[in-house]
Formats: sequence, C-alpha cells, structure tokens
Amino acid sequence: MAEKLEPAKVLYCGVCSLPAEYCEFGPDFARCKPWLIDNAPDLYPDLLKEANEKGVDNVSDKLQSVGISGADGAPSSSQTGGTSKKEEVKRLPGGKVKKKERQEVIIEKVVRNKRKCITIVKGLELLVRIKLSDASKKLGKKFATGASVVKGPTEKEQIDVQGDIIYDIVEFITDTWPDVPERSIFFIEDGKKVQAG
Repeated sequence: MAEKLEPAKVLYCGVCSLPAEYCEFGPDFARCKPWLIDNAPDLYPDLLKEANEKGVDNVSDKLQSVGISGADGAPSSSQTGGTSKKEEVKRLPGGKVKKKERQEVIIEKVVRNKRKCITIVKGLELLVRIKLSDASKKLGKKFATGASVVKGPTEKEQIDVQGDIIYDIVEFITDTWPDVPERSIFFIEDGKKVQAG
C-alpha cells in the first residue's frame, strides 16, 4: 500500500496573509517586516541583522530626544533649541512623506466633441476662504454660462465652467478675490504648466 502523505504546514503572514516566503513580493513588504522578524526569523536572516542595527540607532535617537547627550558628549538638538528634521516632515503610513499642497490656482481647457470647451479651475479654495459653490455661481453669472462644482480625478473638488473663458477668467479671479496674486495662477497648455500673465 502507498504511504500516506502528511499535508504541508505553511506559515502565513499575519499582515498581508501571503505565505511568509512570498511576503517580499507582496504589496507592502515594509509593514510585514516586524511580523516576520518576530514569527519567522529563519526565513529572512538579513531582516534580523537589519533590525538589530536599527535597534541600536533607535535607542540613541530616543536618548537624544529625551535630552541625554550622545556618546560624543554633544548636547542634543532639543537642548540647543533647534528642531530636528524628523519633526518637520510629516510621514504617512508606509513611510511616504506627505507633501504640502501648493497654493496655486490651475486653469485648464478641455475640449470635448471637437467643439465644446470646458474650463476647469482647480485650487481656488486653497487661496481664498470661500465655498466653491459660491465661486461657481459668481463665475456662471459673470460669463453667462453653466458652472458647477465637481470632484476631479484626484478626488478634489474643482469648478467646471462651460465655454472657452480661459484668458478672461484670470482677470475676473484677481478682481473678485484680491487675495489671489496673479503670479499664483497657472494655465495648463499642451500638458505644460505656464504662468498666467
């Protein structure tokens, strides 16, 4: 009779739910690393060495943030009154750095059906403390067209105005909202960002 085989026991990652051997090919290996170090150190011995080196660095960073001087006797940045680089940069999950939004108004013309034009105004709410719905009403009344607030492809709200008013709208924005400097208004022409004026 044939020998009965035992099923293979596979260790699955607690973070990404892939087999532990395949975590490095998964969507977010950086989040899996701490789990792998604790539960499967034999699969990734390089991670264990890297974690030990980082552990030594983290201890010295924590000592400096508390105000204890390092091994060289130099006072930490908190004692000298300076701010460290880590405090200035905001980090998102996954180690990505959050970029500060630029305060600029971007005006773009989109042609559809070869004749119809839509002028898109993005970023107006960053420079002027106004509701976009109120701004779209003013634009619609001034240019006698339809104007509405819609969510763009980046999930941010923008104003869509019917018609080709790309050059007239700059003067209207600077007259209506004097807080908006003309140097912070840009056109998008042929895929390139060009300053208005």
